[in-house]
Amino acid sequence: MQPLELTSELYNYISSFMNTKRETKPTPTLSSEEAAQGFAACGSEPRLMVLRLLVRAGDEGLTVGQIQQRSGLPASTLAHHLRFLAAGGLVTQERKGRAVVSRAVYPHIEALAGFLLDECCADASPSRQVHAALAALRSEPS
Repeated sequence: MQPLELTSELYNYISSFMNTKRETKPTPTLSSEEAAQGFAACGSEPRLMVLRLLVRAGDEGLTVGQIQQRSGLPASTLAHHLRFLAAGGLVTQERKGRAVVSRAVYPHIEALAGFLLDECCADASPSRQVHAALAALRSEPS
């Protein structure tokens, strides 16, 4: 790849694009403590697997039995992991008759991602900011 010449016009365009992108995304509202709790909740491989299963399931969520079947985790271990995820605000659980349906809490998961990315590239040199902005432009759906 040929090096990109950074002109002031290109820099200003990309900087304004980066600022516009940030303004259109919801601002993370998590405190450091809330973020730490959320990250701790998904801080083991089995919990991360369960969370990803629930994210893939969408708004319908999954019953505990479905999660157990897909994950292969024993019922008692799964219950422990679901409690951790619920305590971290990443999962809700609702009783429907005899079944318990678990669902991912998408706004909280997005807030965790936002917490990490909120200050992305803030201390990077302008050249790196430009490359990050160009990468973001390339990855956007047309």
